Amino acid sequence: MTKSNSSVQSVERALCILNLLKDHPGGMGITQIAKKLEVAKSSAHRLITALCNFGLVTKNLENDKYLLGLKLVELGETVLETLDIRTVAQPYLQKLVNELDETVHLVILENCEIVYIDKIESPQTIRMYSRIGRRAPVHCTGVGKAIMAFLPEEEIDQIITEKGLHRFTEYTHTNRESLLANLDEIRSRGFSIDEQEHELGIRCVAAPVFNHHNKVVAGVSVAAPTYRLPTTMVEEYTAKLTACAGSISRGLGNRKQ
Repeated sequence: MTKSNSSVQSVERALCILNLLKDHPGGMGITQIAKKLEVAKSSAHRLITALCNFGLVTKNLENDKYLLGLKLVELGETVLETLDIRTVAQPYLQKLVNELDETVHLVILENCEIVYIDKIESPQTIRMYSRIGRRAPVHCTGVGKAIMAFLPEEEIDQIITEKGLHRFTEYTHTNRESLLANLDEIRSRGFSIDEQEHELGIRCVAAPVFNHHNKVVAGVSVAAPTYRLPTTMVEEYTAKLTACAGSISRGLGNRKQ
């Protein structure tokens, strides 16, 4: 075996050790690891020692078993923090458009407003106006309320205080108590509905997206004219929508959605 092939084999075996320890949270002894790898104990020990030196594996001195090291937490956090939400979301957004034939948006919260960061257009002729980079109020948009409902109380208060509850249509929540009650409903059912609160003739359903810390970081929405999205179809839309938002959340490392 050449030196190059030997090095590749060592890397492969080291990765196998990490996978073994992942499946044995209580730890594994060197004999057990060597047996699983089908190598001599001395070879397994060399690999384990190298992994320990890098902090990828640690040894429990009380029982001489090896466990995954904290360095993996640091590496995992780095990967998760650098995930591009638009890249993660794109295939799920496209799937949702294919299923519903309506415009889908991906939105984040910034400076107490929502910002459209991605959009896939409906093939329909008549659709709601929106563009990537556009800003909109939080309190009267479906996707804004989907995010707002899962924010800490102080952040909800900040949005209301800084931006107010301006009326856009006769259906807009302009009363604090009314809005807070609506946010309670959204938290309970896991999705929000914009009942022509921002634009007359447009109904929107939306769901929150959570990151690996289970913190709300975005929202996904489907918007359509009310005649194409009657109340009788909301349940069907929200089932597909929440599935989409859940897939994006899991793609961002969330394991609770």
